[in-house]
Amino acid sequence: MRKNIILSGFTMAAVSHINYGMWRDPQDNSHRYTDIAYWVELAKLLEEQGFDCLFIADALGLIDSWQGSPAASLAQGIQSPLIDPLLLVSAMAAHTSRLGFGVTVSTTYEQPYLLARKFTTLDHLTKGRIAWNVVTSQLESAARNLGLEKQMDHDERYERADEFLNVSYKLWQHSWERAALKRDKVAGVYTDPQRVHPVAHKGRWFTVPDAHLSEPSPQRTPVIFQAGGSPSGIDFAARHAEVVFVAGLDASGVKKQVAAIKARAAEHGRAPGAIKFISAVTVITGATEEEAQVNFARRRAHYDLQGALIHYGASTGVDLSGHSLDAPLEWQQTNSNRSMLKMVTGEEGQPRKTLREVFQPEEGLGRQKTFVGSGESVAAQLETWLDDSDTDGINLAQWLSPGCFEDFARWVIPALKQRGLLSEKPTGPTLRQRLFPQGAAEPASDHPAQQK
Repeated sequence: MRKNIILSGFTMAAVSHINYGMWRDPQDNSHRYTDIAYWVELAKLLEEQGFDCLFIADALGLIDSWQGSPAASLAQGIQSPLIDPLLLVSAMAAHTSRLGFGVTVSTTYEQPYLLARKFTTLDHLTKGRIAWNVVTSQLESAARNLGLEKQMDHDERYERADEFLNVSYKLWQHSWERAALKRDKVAGVYTDPQRVHPVAHKGRWFTVPDAHLSEPSPQRTPVIFQAGGSPSGIDFAARHAEVVFVAGLDASGVKKQVAAIKARAAEHGRAPGAIKFISAVTVITGATEEEAQVNFARRRAHYDLQGALIHYGASTGVDLSGHSLDAPLEWQQTNSNRSMLKMVTGEEGQPRKTLREVFQPEEGLGRQKTFVGSGESVAAQLETWLDDSDTDGINLAQWLSPGCFEDFARWVIPALKQRGLLSEKPTGPTLRQRLFPQGAAEPASDHPAQQK
């Protein structure tokens, strides 16, 4: 029996993320995304309702695949404008004590020596509540504006990411001994230099000869989130991830991906249960079935189908501006998000879907699973989804800010508790111990962070 499923709130530091067009709803507050009070209010709401984590997506370029221009995405508020989510965490942490923060940062355009210090700092300031959603980036516009003529090859990005994490682990786990901090006022010794070690890394992508700048934080290594679905992404997740964000149009597709990652993780020597799995879902609920359907109709009225295609096209590297909504989408080799492209084109031998089937389904909103109904109805649907997909929790997409979280807390959470899916949450001092209650604050012994 599943207990204490993972509840994560899913958003972006932008006027919209995957909630295309919802900024037009009079009740939506996402236009306040540049106001620190907005983020503090959101964090406090999630913590008060027992959420484990706030998961913040990010990107490093404008959405410009649609007709080769960012004009449409800018006009329709599709993932732009956008601010840096990493800078929001300190303020939210200061007003919460249990909520974790999963922040997206790309390994393709950062340096491990610098990023390691940023995450160590946030882990100190949050008292061990920080997670890193590791991505390799997928937008050509990011590459152009960050010093490259074109985006690095897809698999090469994962090779760089693998080395990036290995360098980071050396800095976080092996550079400073815990006993290095003396703080001996009598002897006048703050740090024992014999217990601070240079990492002496020299690889294909990075050269880091010296020691980490920062003393060890509560978790040392942030909880590693990841969402790769391509063969390279699956191998990367199986080796490094502690929480994997899986995506799929149906439970069977998600379960297949979960099984592939678990099998590969075992080959890497990781124990069963070393990785938790969550999937993005949309929930539209209310006091009754009728009220939920009214709310769903309201969301449908504001839903921006073209906006969904603009975003998906940029993510997959395909300009969909001239593609019929009712024609199947053919597979093509791109240098962007290949697993997301296969969500529509299907794997070899699988039936292909049309854009309308995926992005304007009769009973859903966009390309993530949608649950509509009363609190009890949604709780029942979620329980079935978790069982059928073999996942451990959900990443609840923010479709109306903050109304979707308020409605979920009011109607669905009590029903989940009645079903035994949410009991009293463990109160481990760190995010890792909240997600893995029997574990330690630092990564497990079979995680690559612990390997010298």
